[in-house]
Amino acid sequence: MTNENKTVEQEAENLENTNSELTDEETKPAVEGEANEQTIETEMEKAEQSATDNSEELLKEIEELKEKLEAADNRYLRLQADFENFKRRTRLDQEASEKYRAQKLATDLLPVLDNFERALQIEADNDQTKSLLQGMEMVYRTLLDALKKEGVEPIEAVGQEFDPNYHHAVMQGNDENYGSNIVTEELQKGYLLKDRVIRPSMVKVNQ
Repeated sequence: MTNENKTVEQEAENLENTNSELTDEETKPAVEGEANEQTIETEMEKAEQSATDNSEELLKEIEELKEKLEAADNRYLRLQADFENFKRRTRLDQEASEKYRAQKLATDLLPVLDNFERALQIEADNDQTKSLLQGMEMVYRTLLDALKKEGVEPIEAVGQEFDPNYHHAVMQGNDENYGSNIVTEELQKGYLLKDRVIRPSMVKVNQ
């Protein structure tokens, strides 16, 4: 083979290698492009999944916060109701304390009134006894007036229908002058302090 033929063969081989290299270079960007597109799609899918997971977590947190807020509201409403009830009870207690402030004094004085009434039932047989009884009656009336100013009043009994809220029956009778269940006799006087019974009347009731 001549030198000229060798040269031609080498040039042909070089040309073939060059074409092969060009083909590889042209194919490489296409392959890389497909790989990049797949990577982007994968990343987008991951981002979408992450966003979905985050949304679910946020919704769960929102629901938990709503439940906590509702529970806090309920506690607040209960506390507010308890406080209003406390204020109302306190106000009623204060009003009752003011309204019935004389109850203990009146209750302590009731035996004194009983003693005055028993003493005034004594028949006077001389002027000295009459004078003494008149003085006792004046003291008794003064005491009754003082208690009346504080709202203390005797309970009506004789001739009234028996009422267990105001009367305490200790005896029964059969008096034709009175109807059934009517108080015929008062054995011990009862008293009211305004609208409160501080002592019921001890009475005899007709059958």
